[in-house]
Amino acid sequence: MLKHLELSSQFLKNQIKNREICFGGNIRLKIYGKLCCKSGKRMKAKNRVFFKTEKQALENGFRPCGNCLNKKYKEWTYLTRK
Repeated sequence: MLKHLELSSQFLKNQIKNREICFGGNIRLKIYGKLCCKSGKRMKAKNRVFFKTEKQALENGFRPCGNCLNKKYKEWTYLTRK
């Protein structure tokens, strides 16, 4: 998990271009999603973290975004309600 404020702009751009960063998350809300998600683009930089894989996000206790990962979010809610 990489925190946005700890990364330089150039490093971040290179990581995204090289697909080293594929998902973004909100550390306060514990939600992760695609980098192109409208909800994720509105979040404050101080709350933003990045992940290479969905597995990494889930291992850190994050849940899928209901906006850009709707199908996975529905599966997650179904599994957590059991």
